Amino acid sequence: MVPPQSIRNTDDARDERLGLSTLEDISKLILQSQGLEETLRNIVRLVAGRMQTEVCSIYLLDDERLVLRATIGLALDAVGRISLGLDEGLIGYTAETRNVVNVDEPQSHPRFHYIADSNEEIYHSFLGIPLHDRQRMIGVMAIQTIEPRQFNAIEISTLTTIAFQLSAVVASARLMDRLERESQLRVDASTHAAGHQPSATITDSILKGELGFGGVAIGPAFLIDEELGVADIGDDEPVELESKLDRLADAFEKSKIETLCLEKRLAQRLGEEDAAIFHSHLMILQDRVLIDKLRGHIHDGRSVTWSIKHVIGEYVNAFQRMDDPYLQERAADMEDIGRRLLANLGGQVRDVIALPYDAIVVAKSLLPSDIAMLDHAKILGLVLEASDSNGHAVIIAKSLGIPALVGVAGASRHVEPGANLILDSASRALHIDPAQSIQDEYRRLKIDGVRQQEALQQYKDRDAVTVDGTRVSLRANIGLLSDVAIAQQHGALGVGLYRTELPYMSRASFPDRQTQYEIYRRVVEGFPGQPVTVRTLDIGGDKMLPYFDSPKELNPFLGWRSVRVSLDHREMFQTQIEAVLMAATHGNVRLMFPMVTTIDEIAACKEIVANARQSLSDQGWDIPHVPVGVMIEVPGAVALADHFAKEVDFFALGTNDLIQYLLAADRANPAVSRYYDSLHPAVLSSIAQMVAAAKRCGRELCICGEMASDPACFAILVGLGLREFSVSSPSIFGLKALLSRLDIDQLTMMSQQALTQASGNHVRQLVDAMIGDETESLR
Repeated sequence: MVPPQSIRNTDDARDERLGLSTLEDISKLILQSQGLEETLRNIVRLVAGRMQTEVCSIYLLDDERLVLRATIGLALDAVGRISLGLDEGLIGYTAETRNVVNVDEPQSHPRFHYIADSNEEIYHSFLGIPLHDRQRMIGVMAIQTIEPRQFNAIEISTLTTIAFQLSAVVASARLMDRLERESQLRVDASTHAAGHQPSATITDSILKGELGFGGVAIGPAFLIDEELGVADIGDDEPVELESKLDRLADAFEKSKIETLCLEKRLAQRLGEEDAAIFHSHLMILQDRVLIDKLRGHIHDGRSVTWSIKHVIGEYVNAFQRMDDPYLQERAADMEDIGRRLLANLGGQVRDVIALPYDAIVVAKSLLPSDIAMLDHAKILGLVLEASDSNGHAVIIAKSLGIPALVGVAGASRHVEPGANLILDSASRALHIDPAQSIQDEYRRLKIDGVRQQEALQQYKDRDAVTVDGTRVSLRANIGLLSDVAIAQQHGALGVGLYRTELPYMSRASFPDRQTQYEIYRRVVEGFPGQPVTVRTLDIGGDKMLPYFDSPKELNPFLGWRSVRVSLDHREMFQTQIEAVLMAATHGNVRLMFPMVTTIDEIAACKEIVANARQSLSDQGWDIPHVPVGVMIEVPGAVALADHFAKEVDFFALGTNDLIQYLLAADRANPAVSRYYDSLHPAVLSSIAQMVAAAKRCGRELCICGEMASDPACFAILVGLGLREFSVSSPSIFGLKALLSRLDIDQLTMMSQQALTQASGNHVRQLVDAMIGDETESLR
């Protein structure tokens, strides 16, 4: 079933007309404007003209008041004079709720607040769009018309995109202003030279880090970033003053043009919202204070290169010294801009960072422009000093299957260009110029691994079946579009767990319904005729969104997370569910809610599904039946399984969380990792209880935690009666191979004995004794 063709064509065409040129138009306005005030004036003109409205106004938050800073349509003398509290008027209501407010006849709305001498009384519609930069409320953009008008979804989507880009502009301008006022750039050269890198953990030429993406890489080092990303440019010789000023101006102009090109390139690859970071870069390149500082140093006789390194370095240092983590992160933007200025000053063409040889890339961090220009084809592995395992660089590494380590302190200081490296994600280790014997051993392991994978290829088109004919279904856990191809290559029978939060985590703001629909549709179409189980947004705990206003909690894993967040943000929740239901017109979709603990939560979720279905039906969509299920991740849900079964179509066991809740062991805390035990008898007993409940109630049960990818655990789970698994795609061949050498009676007996053991170690000894030879080769 597909949506009405006329509706789809009309929406797509209008979206293309209104949306595709927005990024370029805003970028041009920034380049043409002098300062924030002029930029705001030009933007309200653009928006009013594009949307054919009489009024467009921008209010910015200042000391808890929303101050009118630019307008078309309201009285011009009201700019700077009108201010509203967060509890005043529809403007305050938009900021307070952080949601779009779309009403006709605003005078009749209970939150309407009349402002004398503003000319508001003649307007009969109101659309408020919140402006926020990550977790920070910045202000509100308001649209008004004389004729009554309800803005449609396409118009709201376009305005939301503009608002996002505007937020980057405002945030950048204010950060630069705050930097001037608060720090006054009084950082001495010695502090800057000392830097802020922690001392490296280094033993026998081994650096330790954190897992970014698994695997082993062997090869020479290629270093990115010595000082502001340009290692081979020195201070220019003193020349005549006007020539130096001309060189500076030329570097700025080239950097602006390059920034626009980078913006377009990243927009094509990752989307417009991910590319909007370059709007703030354009504003910084327009900043008069920055330019005047550089010119001042040049007038004092300094070289252009020295001036850029010195001034940008001071800005970077000042941002890094701030207590606010958000402001500390802005140092990366200044580094990126300094890198571009120096490259353009030296005549370096920065189209693609071309590696001269296949190499392991080592960097302090990879900035947005690096990601846009990086030559991915020659990257053997990635080593970053930054500890962001959810950053763009790591996301791309995962999608390309590149082994990666993050949080490797001091890597760029201890690794020489061209040094022989071995990156071992399993041991979280980076070996620098290891002994020949170690290199030989790792190469042997890599060759053995390749041979083993080649041998396992025979299982791609085979069923997962025991010697005696007991079949199981092996589906894939996925999180990114790039995972679809990997799952297909490994013969996954659809998707048992689609983690939808990963696309949220890789963006700069919540994606709208159309964006989500397009992503989900591509996943569903990747598995024709096979089920795709879509888990709704699961944030909180160890998965936070940088732009989401979440509370600080002492125990985030026991707090506001998963379905609790969604039910507290029902408009966002319904938007996602509508996108999933739309994708269901393209294939076999199942909808699943995470970390459900009460029957009331299930009822609330089903009510939102019904509302979403009705909303789509009203828009002309013909939505097929979509089964609804819940993830069993807490002990309380196991106990209520019989009651839950009356409300849902299927269950999924989320063992990652279930184990940590059963054993009171945070799976992300190294200090208690030894207590996190997948084969603990209490874990196995809870799983057996769920298997019995699902069978008793006639409900499907799929296990989709990382536990199922482990050969020993997989064998016991099959013995306990589980027949549907969702695992990491690369493990599918090995699990099929294991199953093909075992029989169900053997597995059932082993699992029943495992339930009687006193500890996880005893269970492992039991598995080793019974099928150890079979599992060892697959670990």
